[in-house]
Amino acid sequence: MKNRVILTLIILLSIFLRLWKITEVPVSLFGDELDVGYQAYSILKTGRDYNGNFMPLHFHSQAEWRTPLYLYSAVPTVAVFGISPLGVRLPAAFFGILGVWAMYLMVSEMVNGQWSMIRNKKNNLIINNQSLPIVASFLLAISPWHIQYSRAAFEVTELLAFLLFGIYFFFRSLKDNGKYLWLSVIFFVLTPWVYSSAKLFTPFFMLFILMIFWKEILSLRRKEIVKAVLMGLVLGVPLIYSTIFGGGSQRFGYISVFTDPTMEGDVGFARLNDASVEGVDRTIVQKISSRVVHNKYTFWGNKVADNYFSAFSTNFLFNMGDLNRRHNIEGMGEFYKADAIPLLLGIILFFAFYKNTKAKLFLLLWILLGVFPSSITRDGGNHATRLILILPPLIFLISYGIFAGYEVLPKSYRKILFTAYCLLLSTCFYLYSHNYWIHNPWYSERWWHAGFKETVQYLKSNESKFDKIIFSNANEPPLIFFAGWYHYPPDQWQKGFEEANIDGFSPLQKMDKYYFGQMEGIGIYELSSFLPEKTMYVATEREVGINLIMEPQRVPPGLVLLKAVPYPSGEPAFYIFTKSE
Repeated sequence: MKNRVILTLIILLSIFLRLWKITEVPVSLFGDELDVGYQAYSILKTGRDYNGNFMPLHFHSQAEWRTPLYLYSAVPTVAVFGISPLGVRLPAAFFGILGVWAMYLMVSEMVNGQWSMIRNKKNNLIINNQSLPIVASFLLAISPWHIQYSRAAFEVTELLAFLLFGIYFFFRSLKDNGKYLWLSVIFFVLTPWVYSSAKLFTPFFMLFILMIFWKEILSLRRKEIVKAVLMGLVLGVPLIYSTIFGGGSQRFGYISVFTDPTMEGDVGFARLNDASVEGVDRTIVQKISSRVVHNKYTFWGNKVADNYFSAFSTNFLFNMGDLNRRHNIEGMGEFYKADAIPLLLGIILFFAFYKNTKAKLFLLLWILLGVFPSSITRDGGNHATRLILILPPLIFLISYGIFAGYEVLPKSYRKILFTAYCLLLSTCFYLYSHNYWIHNPWYSERWWHAGFKETVQYLKSNESKFDKIIFSNANEPPLIFFAGWYHYPPDQWQKGFEEANIDGFSPLQKMDKYYFGQMEGIGIYELSSFLPEKTMYVATEREVGINLIMEPQRVPPGLVLLKAVPYPSGEPAFYIFTKSE
């Protein structure tokens, strides 16, 4: 009963941390979030994605193919709340909260089930089996890594929830003669439908589970095994087909180290440098040696190795984290600094002294395999989205380190050091919360594409006064921002764009009276000579180069500034001009 009360409080805390001000922080919907919202809106209105594909297994977005499950999860919330922060982000928050509960269930089953990771009387190290799941779920509830992704429309909180439930039901099936094995397989096989990293992770993870627990699995009822296999085939075969033949693998081609366009230049430069050092009289052996050392295979190998080990660096885990401000807040790692010592203790005490080989293999392979999908991508060494698969096992080790460390400490120091840790963790949490809610909205405003909403709403409100509206793509391509914030009719969007030409502009994409492109061969001071009558032009602050909010008198000659759209910090984001009469 006591654990249930504490777990309820933890769930309530996770709800608060993931839902409070979710419509305001982050400050705006960035491009991928609006893509989710407009895809869900298009499915809701037409049964097709915004490119016209009927109920797709992979969604064709502006620049890539996307896994479908989160987008379909957003359809009900978009139906209720529209293309809005709440409508688009609510599924991520829901699965984030669900993941905290799933963490509790998984750890409970791991430490209390027939196959226990914790009971270890031979080593005289007995951990409180009831408290460890509580601590693990609490640490996940306040994890900055998990909170960050639970408050934006990222797929990975859904991925983690499904993965944790899959592991939980697997261990339950070992205890209940295979009763829940089919549920475990469903959750496992659904993970690649949620996020692309799982297409590589999950098959190997399931294979490793089979290798580790093959005796236990074969002892289960045959009927349950057959049912689980059939469920896996029903859900897995369409995924394999769609990935191979339906565009689902194209995303990997964009981000893989094996398609890195810098490879040839780097290899060529390294060989040229060898030739410069060795001189014109280089021998055949030297030439061969240069090619052996510098080639695409060593380039790929070094990139993968660098990414792999960077993921375990203290810089990523505790100091700087992911440098993308959508993935992490400034000046902080993916974990609190207070977690560093418990993590180290957990690694040492669990892997060095715990005698259950299967327990150690399971957790070790989870961590090592969880990094692999990210390591073979170009920026995978510190990409928190792709690396989030290692969050649950690291949380488990931190929790284990807290309890095991408490047990091995001299009794006279236990309470003092435990209290010190709690105070340090509380301080870290307070500092994180302050930075996230107070500072983060301003210094991440450009990362979250603030300003587009207000710009599109102004255009929509005033479009009847103008014959043409040109939206510059000098910074971010504005198509998805326009479609999402405008709530443009998907059946019209699916028909595609016309091509149009206006002097002084690059070739434009046209839909109704809206044109998308940018100035070409002219600057903002020449714009009035080329801008047609009764036309609005949305310029980026970079094109203008002047802060017209602070200096409105410096509007370029021949133009009228209709509106300056600021970022939340007050800095200019967009300017909307028309030609003066």
